[in-house]
Formats: sequence, structure tokens, C-alpha cells
Amino acid sequence: MQMLVETVIEDDRWEGFGLATLAESAARAALTHLGHPAEALEISLLGCDDARIAVLNGDFRGKAKPTNVLSWPAWDLSPEAPGGLPEDPETGTAEDPEPLGDIAIAWETCAREAEEQDKPLRDHVTHLIVHGCLHLLGYDHETEADAALMEGHEVAILASLGLSDPY
Repeated sequence: MQMLVETVIEDDRWEGFGLATLAESAARAALTHLGHPAEALEISLLGCDDARIAVLNGDFRGKAKPTNVLSWPAWDLSPEAPGGLPEDPETGTAEDPEPLGDIAIAWETCAREAEEQDKPLRDHVTHLIVHGCLHLLGYDHETEADAALMEGHEVAILASLGLSDPY
């Protein structure tokens, strides 16, 4: 089976955590839930630390501080109106999958948030990978209607993985 997520580890804590396996499962669940063929798409994931994600956040969002997860969609699939459904992504084939985009996730921020929210780190990271995948697919949380749609999908995808509602 072709891997959906190509994981690059810059912080060794992610290697020991099993980020690649967790990300593969979370991303497949997100695509399956939305009816997209995982075998015809690919995602790049960077497992990094707070210092690296702060640089990325500064370079791409003008906010030079750590964050939990960032995403860079390959295509703008966002809907025309708030609360609308994004466009479906173009798909490739199993032999030549279409890139959806890139995600970066930071160890320290994720670990701190999981502790503050009194939830297992694996559950929190799974949620953030699903969240990043939805961003790649054109979902956002800039308006109340957009947030309701995105969060509804997150809750359903996490439930399909046996995880509780993160909200």
C-alpha cells in the first residue's frame, strides 16, 4: 500500500513517539470520512520543535512565535461563502498521487497543550493532524459557520478513530 503521508522528522522525540504511523492513520481517517481516495493523494508532514515552527510561522504568517500545527495547501479549495463546502481536490493515481500540501507540527507546544488540557498526547496530536488535513482540503475556522463545519468533521473523524470530542 502506498503511504499517504511522507513524514520528515527534525526532532527525534517525534521518532520515538511514532508520528509517522499516527499521522498515516489520522490522515487516512480524514480523507475517508470526506470521501476522498487516500491512495490517490499525498501529504508531507514535518515533525519539528518550537524553534523551527516559530521560524515557519514568522516566515509564512508574520507571527514569529511557536504554534502547534501549520499547514500549506497545494491548492486553494476554500468555499466561496462562509460555512460552504470546499471544492474537491484533484486526485492522482496510486502510482502518481496528487500532493495535497504540507503540515508542520511542533513537539513542545503539542506536549504543553495536551498536559494543560489533561488529555493524552497521542489523542491531541491525532486531532491536530486531522485539523491540518482539513485545512489542506479547504476547511477553515475564520468565521463561526466555517468553524462549526470544520469542528463537526473533526469530531466525527476522531470518533471513527475511537477518540473523544476534543471540544
